[in-house]
Amino acid sequence: MSPPGLALSVIEKGKRSLIPSWFGGRRSDVFDPFSLDLWDPFKDFPFPSYNSLSTNFRENSAFVNTRIDWKETPEAHVFKADLPGLKKEEVKVQVEDDRVLQISGERNVEKEDKNDTWHRVERSSGKFLRRFRLPENARMDQVKASMENGVLTVTVPKVEEKKPEVKAIEISG
Repeated sequence: MSPPGLALSVIEKGKRSLIPSWFGGRRSDVFDPFSLDLWDPFKDFPFPSYNSLSTNFRENSAFVNTRIDWKETPEAHVFKADLPGLKKEEVKVQVEDDRVLQISGERNVEKEDKNDTWHRVERSSGKFLRRFRLPENARMDQVKASMENGVLTVTVPKVEEKKPEVKAIEISG
Protein backbone atom coordinates (compact mmCIF):
# COMPACT_ATOMS: atom_id res chain seq x y z
CA MET A 1 0.00 0.00 0.00
CA SER A 2 1.27 3.47 -0.90
CA PRO A 3 1.55 6.22 1.70
CA PRO A 4 -1.26 8.82 1.55
CA GLY A 5 -0.77 11.20 -1.37
CA LEU A 6 1.66 8.84 -3.12
CA ALA A 7 -0.11 6.88 -5.84
CA LEU A 8 1.48 5.25 -8.83
CA SER A 9 0.00 6.18 -12.19
CA VAL A 10 -1.90 3.33 -13.79
CA ILE A 11 -1.03 3.01 -17.46
CA GLU A 12 -2.90 1.20 -20.23
CA LYS A 13 -2.54 -2.62 -20.32
CA GLY A 14 -1.87 -2.84 -16.59
CA LYS A 15 1.63 -1.32 -16.64
CA ARG A 16 2.55 0.99 -13.77
CA SER A 17 4.84 3.94 -13.81
CA LEU A 18 7.79 3.87 -11.47
CA ILE A 19 7.45 7.62 -10.97
CA PRO A 20 4.88 8.73 -8.35
CA SER A 21 1.94 10.69 -9.76
CA TRP A 22 2.58 13.61 -7.40
CA PHE A 23 5.53 14.57 -9.61
CA GLY A 24 2.90 16.06 -11.93
CA GLY A 25 2.71 13.14 -14.34
CA ARG A 26 5.84 14.26 -16.17
CA ARG A 27 6.62 10.70 -17.09
CA SER A 28 3.85 8.18 -17.67
CA ASP A 29 6.06 5.17 -18.47
CA VAL A 30 9.76 4.94 -17.68
CA PHE A 31 10.25 2.54 -20.60
CA ASP A 32 8.71 4.92 -23.14
CA PRO A 33 11.35 7.35 -24.48
CA PHE A 34 8.63 9.72 -25.75
CA SER A 35 7.22 10.32 -22.28
CA LEU A 36 10.41 11.86 -20.89
CA ASP A 37 10.29 15.49 -19.85
CA LEU A 38 13.27 17.33 -18.48
CA TRP A 39 12.56 18.35 -14.92
CA ASP A 40 12.55 22.04 -14.15
CA PRO A 41 12.09 22.67 -10.41
CA PHE A 42 10.78 26.21 -11.01
CA LYS A 43 8.51 25.44 -13.97
CA ASP A 44 5.28 25.36 -11.95
CA PHE A 45 6.30 27.71 -9.17
CA PRO A 46 4.28 29.18 -7.51
CA PHE A 47 1.27 27.57 -9.21
CA PRO A 48 0.55 23.87 -9.75
CA SER A 49 1.25 22.36 -13.15
CA TYR A 50 -1.39 21.90 -15.79
CA ASN A 51 -0.75 18.13 -15.62
CA SER A 52 -1.55 18.05 -11.90
CA LEU A 53 -5.04 19.42 -12.50
CA SER A 54 -7.96 17.03 -12.60
CA THR A 55 -8.82 15.42 -15.92
CA ASN A 56 -12.30 16.95 -15.82
CA PHE A 57 -10.85 20.45 -15.46
CA ARG A 58 -8.43 19.85 -18.35
CA GLU A 59 -11.25 18.61 -20.58
CA ASN A 60 -13.27 21.75 -19.87
CA SER A 61 -10.41 24.22 -19.82
CA ALA A 62 -10.49 25.16 -23.49
CA PHE A 63 -12.62 28.19 -22.63
CA VAL A 64 -10.13 29.24 -19.96
CA ASN A 65 -7.22 29.07 -22.36
CA THR A 66 -8.87 30.94 -25.22
CA ARG A 67 -6.89 34.17 -25.23
CA ILE A 68 -8.45 37.23 -26.83
CA ASP A 69 -6.82 40.61 -27.43
CA TRP A 70 -8.99 43.75 -27.43
CA LYS A 71 -7.59 46.98 -28.79
CA GLU A 72 -9.28 50.29 -29.45
CA THR A 73 -8.35 52.33 -32.49
CA PRO A 74 -9.76 55.75 -33.38
CA GLU A 75 -12.28 54.00 -35.67
CA ALA A 76 -13.16 50.71 -33.94
CA HIS A 77 -12.79 48.14 -31.18
CA VAL A 78 -10.85 45.18 -32.59
CA PHE A 79 -10.84 41.71 -30.99
CA LYS A 80 -8.38 38.99 -32.07
CA ALA A 81 -8.55 35.38 -30.91
CA ASP A 82 -6.13 32.59 -31.73
CA LEU A 83 -8.29 29.56 -32.53
CA PRO A 84 -5.91 27.08 -34.17
CA GLY A 85 -7.52 24.08 -35.80
CA LEU A 86 -11.04 25.52 -35.76
CA LYS A 87 -13.12 26.23 -38.84
CA LYS A 88 -15.27 29.34 -39.02
CA GLU A 89 -18.35 27.09 -38.87
CA GLU A 90 -17.28 25.95 -35.39
CA VAL A 91 -17.15 29.51 -34.00
CA LYS A 92 -20.07 31.81 -33.10
CA VAL A 93 -19.92 35.58 -32.72
CA GLN A 94 -23.05 37.17 -31.23
CA VAL A 95 -24.10 40.55 -29.90
CA GLU A 96 -26.71 41.10 -27.22
CA ASP A 97 -28.96 44.10 -26.61
CA ASP A 98 -27.10 45.12 -23.47
CA ARG A 99 -23.88 45.82 -25.43
CA VAL A 100 -22.31 42.40 -24.91
CA LEU A 101 -20.11 40.73 -27.51
CA GLN A 102 -20.01 36.95 -27.14
CA ILE A 103 -17.46 34.67 -28.82
CA SER A 104 -17.97 30.92 -28.43
CA GLY A 105 -17.15 27.63 -30.07
CA GLU A 106 -16.09 24.07 -29.51
CA ARG A 107 -12.91 22.11 -29.98
CA ASN A 108 -13.84 18.48 -30.56
CA VAL A 109 -11.93 15.54 -29.15
CA GLU A 110 -9.97 13.64 -31.77
CA LYS A 111 -11.46 10.24 -32.59
CA GLU A 112 -9.46 7.37 -31.14
CA ASP A 113 -8.67 4.05 -32.74
CA LYS A 114 -8.47 1.10 -30.34
CA ASN A 115 -4.98 0.35 -31.65
CA ASP A 116 -3.67 3.88 -30.96
CA THR A 117 -1.19 4.47 -28.18
CA TRP A 118 -1.08 8.04 -26.92
CA HIS A 119 2.28 9.27 -25.67
CA ARG A 120 1.11 12.74 -24.71
CA VAL A 121 -2.19 14.66 -24.79
CA GLU A 122 -1.68 18.40 -24.30
CA ARG A 123 -4.17 20.03 -26.67
CA SER A 124 -7.39 20.93 -24.94
CA SER A 125 -10.85 20.15 -26.22
CA GLY A 126 -14.27 21.29 -25.17
CA LYS A 127 -16.42 24.38 -25.38
CA PHE A 128 -15.22 27.91 -24.87
CA LEU A 129 -17.14 31.10 -24.24
CA ARG A 130 -15.91 34.66 -23.78
CA ARG A 131 -18.10 37.72 -23.20
CA PHE A 132 -17.15 41.40 -23.37
CA ARG A 133 -19.24 44.39 -22.32
CA LEU A 134 -18.68 47.08 -24.91
CA PRO A 135 -18.61 50.82 -24.21
CA GLU A 136 -21.32 53.23 -25.28
CA ASN A 137 -19.39 54.28 -28.40
CA ALA A 138 -19.66 50.79 -29.98
CA ARG A 139 -21.92 50.46 -33.03
CA MET A 140 -23.52 47.11 -32.25
CA ASP A 141 -25.41 47.06 -35.55
CA GLN A 142 -22.21 47.08 -37.65
CA VAL A 143 -20.11 44.28 -36.10
CA LYS A 144 -18.03 42.30 -38.61
CA ALA A 145 -16.05 39.08 -38.11
CA SER A 146 -13.52 37.25 -40.26
CA MET A 147 -11.32 34.22 -39.75
CA GLU A 148 -8.01 33.57 -41.46
CA ASN A 149 -5.33 31.00 -40.61
CA GLY A 150 -6.93 30.20 -37.26
CA VAL A 151 -7.15 33.84 -36.14
CA LEU A 152 -10.61 35.29 -35.56
CA THR A 153 -10.88 39.07 -35.97
CA VAL A 154 -14.01 40.86 -34.77
CA THR A 155 -14.33 44.55 -35.62
CA VAL A 156 -16.86 46.74 -33.82
CA PRO A 157 -16.97 50.23 -35.38
CA LYS A 158 -17.22 53.21 -33.07
CA VAL A 159 -19.77 56.01 -33.20
CA GLU A 160 -18.13 59.15 -34.49
CA GLU A 161 -17.49 61.54 -31.68
CA LYS A 162 -19.42 64.74 -32.03
CA LYS A 163 -16.93 67.51 -31.93
CA PRO A 164 -18.16 70.45 -29.94
CA GLU A 165 -19.35 73.23 -32.12
CA VAL A 166 -17.27 76.33 -31.51
CA LYS A 167 -19.06 79.59 -31.99
CA ALA A 168 -17.15 82.83 -31.87
CA ILE A 169 -18.74 85.44 -29.65
CA GLU A 170 -18.35 89.04 -30.64
CA ILE A 171 -17.05 91.24 -27.89
CA SER A 172 -18.79 94.59 -27.64
CA GLY A 173 -17.34 97.73 -26.29
